Amino acid sequence: MAEQQQHTEGQADEDEAYEMVDLTTYARSHQWWSAVFGNNSGPIVEKYSAATQIMMGGVTGWCAGYLFQRVGKIAATAVGGGFLLLQIANHSGYVQVDWKKVEKDVNKAKRRLKKKANKAAPEINTFIEEASEFVKKNIVVSSGFVGGFLLGLAS
Repeated sequence: MAEQQQHTEGQADEDEAYEMVDLTTYARSHQWWSAVFGNNSGPIVEKYSAATQIMMGGVTGWCAGYLFQRVGKIAATAVGGGFLLLQIANHSGYVQVDWKKVEKDVNKAKRRLKKKANKAAPEINTFIEEASEFVKKNIVVSSGFVGGFLLGLAS
């Protein structure tokens, strides 16, 4: 009898050793920036003046816009050049394209994308909510970033 009671107490200790954690609650309470920048990294509004925030947002926005513009041009050139070479090869007779198979595959890919888009919607909505909350908390930096981004795209 004592062995059975001791065995039951051992199981209770094992059960208490593990804690059930809800990952969504944990993720909401432990933001990613706390792990990267430390626990005392709150909204930037509390740390810097408005002019500094606008400057920081503008510089980072300009860098992001400039890189986005350059990478976009390179990607567009690569895709356009590849398409042009494919068309020249098709016209010259080097490549034969089965357009019915292409259309069938494209329609199949569309159906798969629609199914996956419906499944991914909650994660996307969560990300959008977090992004809008960040923008609301740091409106000065965010406005500087958007202005810098547009200037970076234009330069």
